[in-house]
Amino acid sequence: MVVIGVGINSYHGKTMMAMREGHDEETPLQAKLDALAESIAKLGIAAALLMLLTLSIKYWISVALETIETPTIADAFAVMVKIVIQAITIVVVAVPEGLPMAVTLALAYATTQMIKDNNLVRVLAACETMGNATVICSDKTGTLTQNKMTVVQGVLAEKSLEGCQGPSEFKQKLPETSVQTLLEAIACNSSAFEGKDENGKQTFIGSKTEVALLSFLKKMGDDYNQIRNNCNQVRVYPFASKVKSMTTIVATPGTTSDFRVYSKGASEIVLGACTHYLDGDGKIQPIDDKARDNFDRTISRFASEALRTIALAYREVSQDDIDKMDEEEPPLNDLVMIGVVGIEDPLRDGVEESVRLCRKAGVYVKMITGDNIETAKAIAKKAGIYSKGGVVISGPDFRKLSPEEQVKIVPRMQVLARSSPMDKQIVVRTLQQLGEVVAMTGDGTNDGPALKLADVGFSMGIAGTEVAKEASAIILMDDNFNSIVKAMLWGRAVNQSVRKFLQFQLTVNITAVALAFISAVSNDKNESILTSVQLLWVNLIMDTLAALALATEPPNDELLDQYPTDRKAPLITKKMWKHIIVQAIFQIVVNLLLLYTGDRLLLIDNSTPEGHRVLQTCIFNAFVFLQVFNEINCRRINDEVNVLQNITHNSIFIMVQAAVVLGQIMLVLFGGEAFSTVPLSAYQWFVSILIGSLSMPVGLVVRLLPDFGSDSDQLRSPLVSREGMQWESAITEVQRKNRVFSALRRSRKSLSQSQSRASAYAPCSSTR
Repeated sequence: MVVIGVGINSYHGKTMMAMREGHDEETPLQAKLDALAESIAKLGIAAALLMLLTLSIKYWISVALETIETPTIADAFAVMVKIVIQAITIVVVAVPEGLPMAVTLALAYATTQMIKDNNLVRVLAACETMGNATVICSDKTGTLTQNKMTVVQGVLAEKSLEGCQGPSEFKQKLPETSVQTLLEAIACNSSAFEGKDENGKQTFIGSKTEVALLSFLKKMGDDYNQIRNNCNQVRVYPFASKVKSMTTIVATPGTTSDFRVYSKGASEIVLGACTHYLDGDGKIQPIDDKARDNFDRTISRFASEALRTIALAYREVSQDDIDKMDEEEPPLNDLVMIGVVGIEDPLRDGVEESVRLCRKAGVYVKMITGDNIETAKAIAKKAGIYSKGGVVISGPDFRKLSPEEQVKIVPRMQVLARSSPMDKQIVVRTLQQLGEVVAMTGDGTNDGPALKLADVGFSMGIAGTEVAKEASAIILMDDNFNSIVKAMLWGRAVNQSVRKFLQFQLTVNITAVALAFISAVSNDKNESILTSVQLLWVNLIMDTLAALALATEPPNDELLDQYPTDRKAPLITKKMWKHIIVQAIFQIVVNLLLLYTGDRLLLIDNSTPEGHRVLQTCIFNAFVFLQVFNEINCRRINDEVNVLQNITHNSIFIMVQAAVVLGQIMLVLFGGEAFSTVPLSAYQWFVSILIGSLSMPVGLVVRLLPDFGSDSDQLRSPLVSREGMQWESAITEVQRKNRVFSALRRSRKSLSQSQSRASAYAPCSSTR
């Protein structure tokens, strides 16, 4: 072995360095939550300082006006400590410290459930990011298709496989010399082999294309191993994405030449390297315009039937020819065309429905594949990816465009065929520059940089390389596009769960802060009707347990009925503000009415210490039950009328609600001095729960109220609808130029061949 490059100079090192381009950034949700948490913290501190100043000034004014007895230094200090404690409690209640936990719980729960949907999440934040994805760049083989390739069509040595009962019958149509050449072209120029899979079943192992060809050879009744053993491989040029082909040089003693070059790969590339072809009699004929057009039509016909087209070719060479060949670049020139085979890779079940759901959800699916452009277009049409007005372009054409033209084309591009790994990076980077949240799939080592660069990278768990898996955020354990849609559904569920928690938590915070402030300021003793310990209990159950209850809500298909959330959209929608404001005002008013007129409703004497303790306990009880019932309201945040829909499907929510109610009952019965509570009568329990249950009818009324404004700024419109038709002139011009250049090249080659023939038969004649 000769080492020619290590570290960053090796091929693997260059790939790993390219992967560093995909640096970690804050997800859209994290950025919004940070900004929201900062704003809430500032408001909470401001409310606490206002309460501290107000109560302090009120106390010292009362002392100055002698409305209360002049306190001793110790008494004054004790009062000031109580005021400071109340102010600190306001800060604790106002700041939703359960918000980070709600996000983490939602993500953790989603990732554990996603494993059941064959999504192994490596980066926790990727789950949430996927919920905001606007574009999915999907590979074809194995992701959209079943990755079970079979040769179903073929034209080899001018003989068609169509109409034959099978490969064995087709073999009978070929001349003996053509059969031998074909068998060697398949068996010798291949790295696949027969062995046992993970289940112990005997099968071919290797590239799916090579497996399909070896299976075709086996069905012809030949043993690939025997043929391969008779071939002495001199040099192998492995498949390279740059040339889309694999080439092997084998020794052929006893034939007209000492060596043969066998090539297979992308049909148009291999055909472009051919100057001759095998005819129906097994003879070598020069490729003229008619023969080339026949091959082009065959390739187009196979491609239009969604078949992957693979061309097989060879040529005979000498030792001197081999010595002159480049050891890195395969000798793709002067080849003899054996023929073209069409390999079918059927779509996976449910792919068409999944693509339709993506379109419905405002997510644009692009197919990036190494296949022939016609094959890619046909498969994209079957899958529902390609539609009228979309762009289908090949990698070479795409790379010829200027960056400005690429920006114009990428929004409308639906299929990128004959793509290279670098094309994937260009597409991802361009889409991100347009403000899109991009998900990318890939399975090869070369896909690593693009997977790392994408907002969410999906690698293949079955066919993926270790580098691809390391670069990805989520591993598709079944290599199935349908699993990507499930990941998107869970991602949206995470975003919804966080918003549900925010709507609930902000209602609690506003109500608690306002109630504590108003009751303390209006009270002669400068004490809030809700004590610090009671507020901390409310903060505990409404932060921690509410986060657990609302973060574990399973997703529903309705989440796919709307477009993704825009990156710059506010976290709290206008619908949410409507519920927060109305519910907070309602709860504040109800608790204040209970504070000032509740003694008559509860049949107690508020002038006595015992009566005041009962009133205080009832207000505390009613406040908690208002939150318990409002939490049910917050299960739906898009004005859905039926908030109880599928509530039995979330056992965690029911258990948390039961735990909160049980805890509140125990606290009222046995809280005593620590929680400033006393046991209540059955009637007082009934009144407290009845007042709390009013949250639900109020929530229903709020849902029926008109919105304060449109939430249209929340949703990001699909990529296609935002772009004009400027791509058309660019793409048409590129394709027109390529057609002209191809025609000129064919004309020059044809003219050259005509000149050669004319020189041979009539040296003195004109060769115009």
